[in-house]
Amino acid sequence: MTSKPQRQATASEEALMRIFTLPEAPHSTLGQIEKELSENLMGFLKENIVAVEKPLTEIEKDFQAHQVPASPSFVSDYAEQMMQTLVAHSVHTSAPSFIGHMTSALPYFVLPLSKMMVGLNQNLVKIETSKAFTPLERQVLGMMHHLVYGQSDSFYNNWMHSASHSLGAFCSGGTVANITALWIARNRVLQASGDFKGIAASGLMAGLRHYGYDDLAILVSTRGHYSLGKSADLLGIGRDNIVSIPCSDDNKVDVDKMRQAAEQLAAKNIKVMAIVGVAGTTETGNIDPLNELADLAHTLGCHFHVDAAWGGASLLSNKYRYLLAGIERADSITIDAHKQMYVPMGAGMVLFKDPEFANAIKHHAEYILRKGSKDLGSQTLEGSRPGMAMLVHACLQVIGRDGYEILINNSLEKARYFAELIKQQGDFQLVSAPELCLLTYRYVPAQVQALLTHAVKHDDLELVTQINQLLDGLTKFVQKRQREQGKSFVSRTRITPDNNLGLTSVVFRVVLANPLTGHDILQQVLAEQREIAQQDALFLPQLLALS
Repeated sequence: MTSKPQRQATASEEALMRIFTLPEAPHSTLGQIEKELSENLMGFLKENIVAVEKPLTEIEKDFQAHQVPASPSFVSDYAEQMMQTLVAHSVHTSAPSFIGHMTSALPYFVLPLSKMMVGLNQNLVKIETSKAFTPLERQVLGMMHHLVYGQSDSFYNNWMHSASHSLGAFCSGGTVANITALWIARNRVLQASGDFKGIAASGLMAGLRHYGYDDLAILVSTRGHYSLGKSADLLGIGRDNIVSIPCSDDNKVDVDKMRQAAEQLAAKNIKVMAIVGVAGTTETGNIDPLNELADLAHTLGCHFHVDAAWGGASLLSNKYRYLLAGIERADSITIDAHKQMYVPMGAGMVLFKDPEFANAIKHHAEYILRKGSKDLGSQTLEGSRPGMAMLVHACLQVIGRDGYEILINNSLEKARYFAELIKQQGDFQLVSAPELCLLTYRYVPAQVQALLTHAVKHDDLELVTQINQLLDGLTKFVQKRQREQGKSFVSRTRITPDNNLGLTSVVFRVVLANPLTGHDILQQVLAEQREIAQQDALFLPQLLALS
């Protein structure tokens, strides 16, 4: 945007009225600002560079003022300032070469539709502020419920818009969705019985005394999301009672070890409140054996929750939905539409198999959430919240099942292509093969790979440890330098590769959900990483000296 002469805005009733009313004509000041902003934003989104590199400490200087300004600013001046200080240095998550996190390019139609959502400013906590948005949200939850559970038409006719039932809840994201699911699990296991009014009224200690348990526990793999720890904290169960079960070599939970852990807990008079299966682990994108977990949950008589925040969207693919076999047996499921459903951030969902489940957490108030009303806030953890369901509804309608089939299939197959490409390189090592569209790998010179294989074969833990530490340093160097160069971006994490004598390693982590990411970009990413690795003067020379 072109710079303008300095003007001083003043606060007045007339000026304030102007910013709360629609522009009077297409060529009004606000109309021109909106047009200019849209053009600049589109220009940013069309750039293929991941980010304009500027140190965070320098960016912080633009946001240093700590006092609310006394005098107002002109919208045009503010917009120009934000283009220079905010937009220019934002992370370009829509870039085809941004393949390190679970964010992606958005369909352009969500931008103007977002204006509709923001302009209407509906509050989904109650009908009085979201009359049409409430049934729309219930419809979206019904569609997603049907995608998972596939109940009959009569089921959805009976329950989708029922005032006293719910097929799910919209949330800001997977964290709140997981908390909501486990909140229901806790309240159901310690529900009202006899003279006990239920945990919601009488509290956790009273519930444990009434049912004769010494404690409650949640079973999940070591790949479980950190939000489960938050859930245990908030629900009064305690983080120590999130029992993490080791995974097999395929990064899926070891069900036999989970069964053994449940038996050990029972011997201590600790009730397993819930089993959590993961459908799309954050680090490797793997899916737990959901049918086996459902069987175990049935045996234990506990709630079965599936955290499918990442992988749940794969159900939209007829070709690959078999990967989530058993998810339809879950009592509750978390799905984030802002991941693989290409919706803006803030569109998480939790789905309930039984429409009665949400009654375990129902709350009422006289001025809002009255009994018998269809106020959504009575069965959600969050109160005031925007109508994000509208953007999910838009994508489901505009993209459709056929469109999602193409998008999901292409993502999974692109990940398989990249895995094969990595295997073909003599100086890269595939660490975890993709089950969905997420994989991990690292740069390991061929002679170092040979040395590592020999050391592992002879159980030389000292040498394996030395090689591993140097590879960790090299991986961190490459990932950091690649991010700083701004041409492309991959993230990094720490997992245990096969044949590594049980040692964890730092690895590159790639998420291939962006439909704009082509095979040529994936080839360039490896070429760039190889080039950066050669610039390392600390770790690479030591590795080569060992071999």
